[in-house]
Amino acid sequence: MAMPLRQTIRVGTYLFEQKLRRREKFPLIVELEPLYACNLKCEGCGKIQHPAGVLKQRMPVAQAVGAVLESGAPMVSIAGGEPLMHPQIHEIVRQLVARRKYVFLCTNALLMRKKMEKFTPSPYFAFAVHIDGLRERHDESVAKEGVFDEAVEAIKEAKRRGFRVTTNSTFFNTDTPQTIIEVLNFLNDELRVDEMMISPAYAYEKAPDQDHFLGVEQTRELFRKAFAGGNRSRWRLNHSPLFLDFLEGKVDFPCTAWAIPNYSLFGWQRPCYLMSDGYVPTYRELIEETDWDKYGRGKDPRCDNCMAHCGYEPTAVLATMGSLKESLRAARESVAGNRG
Repeated sequence: MAMPLRQTIRVGTYLFEQKLRRREKFPLIVELEPLYACNLKCEGCGKIQHPAGVLKQRMPVAQAVGAVLESGAPMVSIAGGEPLMHPQIHEIVRQLVARRKYVFLCTNALLMRKKMEKFTPSPYFAFAVHIDGLRERHDESVAKEGVFDEAVEAIKEAKRRGFRVTTNSTFFNTDTPQTIIEVLNFLNDELRVDEMMISPAYAYEKAPDQDHFLGVEQTRELFRKAFAGGNRSRWRLNHSPLFLDFLEGKVDFPCTAWAIPNYSLFGWQRPCYLMSDGYVPTYRELIEETDWDKYGRGKDPRCDNCMAHCGYEPTAVLATMGSLKESLRAARESVAGNRG
């Protein structure tokens, strides 16, 4: 895990405080969606399937910042849609950073070079560029040629200007261990991004392509083979060791979707951003009035093939914090990742 030391300490302190307060459910990171509009039509995403009236909406700055502060989470992932299409996205980021929230701005990078001057490098801020594969594979997944090359140039420019840059890669059943190895080698060794996040594709109900999502056993086999030969320890992966164990099938966990809540134009989404069982206006209502026990593999059929980061990474983090052995292991890997 290559999380910066300052961020590791901040998150660790936050988790310890929740334990002292005996809070059973609390957010680790908020997924903030201040708009649904996007400048791409990715096959595995259904955000732009919303009606035109919804796609025109932009969340006010005060509402976006207020939701994060209401939750109390130390980290924020800003997604959408394409957040760089929001005319005040830089102000949302500025206000969150001023409050010492760790902000990851998820982007397809098409507008990144154009909008970069509106942002200021900070240890609390990172561009999180979506890269699903090398040129042909990535451009196919986003249904537009030239996107990979633009993303690469945007990453290089951001790094040149002193920004932290992370990547997010989603893998489908059309991927092989070799395609995963190739793209992660490229991001890790050639582009030298600061951190990389990976996730098996989940069958998002609004996605146009419903035929290429991974099942549980497919996921485990795919990552087990991709991680072989020392790749896992060499790559600067932004995940806890236990979550990577989970992807390989070495351990299993229950879902804790409440730890990565989603706030969008409609409010706080139940139970997670991948499933829509209604919305509530406040974070407290989300936590206290959602029947969390009815979700997860073996409970809700929609969850049966899910191994997504939003449900299982927080479980792995909490399991790490509850074990001295795993805490030491995570610390060792974090130090090694930062040296790399």
